Amino acid sequence: MNKPNILLINCDDLGYGDLSCYGSTLNKSPAIDRLASEGMKFNDFYMASPVCSASRAGMMTGCYSQRIGFGNYQVLFPGNDVGLHPNENTLASMLKENGYATKLVGKWHCGDQPEFLPTSHGFDEYFGIPFSNDMGRSVRNMKGKPLPLMRNNEVIQQQPDQRGLTERYVDECLQFMRDHDSEPFFLYLAHMYVHVPLFVPRQFLDVSENGAYGGAVACIDWAWAMLDAELERLDLKENTIVIFTSDNGSRVMDEGGSNGVLRGTKAQTWEGGQRVPCIVRWPGNIPAGTECNGIASAIDFKATLAELTGTEIKEDLPLDSISLAKTLTEEAESARESFAYYRSVNLEAVRKGDWKLHFCKIGWSPGGMEDEVISELYNLKEDPGEQNNVIADHPQIVEELEALAAEYREQLGDERLGIEGKGIREIGHCEDAKPLTQYDESHPYMIAYYDLADMPTMSG
Repeated sequence: MNKPNILLINCDDLGYGDLSCYGSTLNKSPAIDRLASEGMKFNDFYMASPVCSASRAGMMTGCYSQRIGFGNYQVLFPGNDVGLHPNENTLASMLKENGYATKLVGKWHCGDQPEFLPTSHGFDEYFGIPFSNDMGRSVRNMKGKPLPLMRNNEVIQQQPDQRGLTERYVDECLQFMRDHDSEPFFLYLAHMYVHVPLFVPRQFLDVSENGAYGGAVACIDWAWAMLDAELERLDLKENTIVIFTSDNGSRVMDEGGSNGVLRGTKAQTWEGGQRVPCIVRWPGNIPAGTECNGIASAIDFKATLAELTGTEIKEDLPLDSISLAKTLTEEAESARESFAYYRSVNLEAVRKGDWKLHFCKIGWSPGGMEDEVISELYNLKEDPGEQNNVIADHPQIVEELEALAAEYREQLGDERLGIEGKGIREIGHCEDAKPLTQYDESHPYMIAYYDLADMPTMSG
């Protein structure tokens, strides 16, 4: 079998309504729109969590984040003593065993201690910031440590100028593709955009009709255009599976982001928190200009890519991943029939087919505090914005979804109801965790970086 290359592009906080191919009238994304026209666009695609660390851990392992111990660790912070357990087998680990060269460029956010870093989880190479771009030192965070830019396990720069970071990421990706053009590779580009603060180069701000946010989307689009051109130049386009997605929905906090018609935001289990853009292209194998309206999730990447690349999943640990290979290559209905919406350690909603049943909304969210038990049923095909609660009209549907929820709770738990999941594994723990950097005011450039880090947007 001729093993296809894999190029996975994951944005940060990019909402369902932030690309023009998903309905945006403010942001310009011509290269990504072209990608959608050349592959399959998913309309009901979900991340494992509405928050970054749990979302990325789920995508990497093919599991709901609760299963791998991230239920209580939705967002990891610099120097935390937890991270992705060394026993977990990631996409990179799986593909590396099948002869793939592997590299991560950008945000990891599954632990910053040595045993949790990408190079300990199947990636041959790593270049990037291991957590969110707002987790450095700033006037708003006087106790913060300088933001670390890493190569493999070494910090090579503190508080890098984020205006030029995406260009550096693209350069790293291009060089990796050139170095491995004669062997199969798995390249994972995890953008810092559109997470705030937005540091945007002038050339992208100048073409934006949506301020710094639109400039950040334009930069994401440019980055993909550069990678696509290199695939073409290296004659790798036909043999490369490209996946473009986002780790969770937009914050929608007057920064320019949009979740389209969907209700809710990042950190919420309304559709706007977890339903995100996803486009997959593989010329000659995935029919161009097609769409999938069935349920799909990033946790399905593992089983899907295993089948498409002829890679054996050797681990004995239970997975939640379902192969979508036939959906992609034969336009078959999605094999995923249901999805569980977990926020932290609580099951807040379940979906089966077109129906979604909500149970509660507990915990912090960008929109404010929520702590409420609810009973609401929506038909997402007719009402994707979750505005018309029809629970009183469909008692049989409610009963069916309640039974489904009980199955998820048995495996993954539900703290609100006092249920401990039987299928939950431990998150990784380490002793003597230390931050990667320390603030040193005597460093000749530290003050300049400190000032720069406090600016919410940059004009170039």
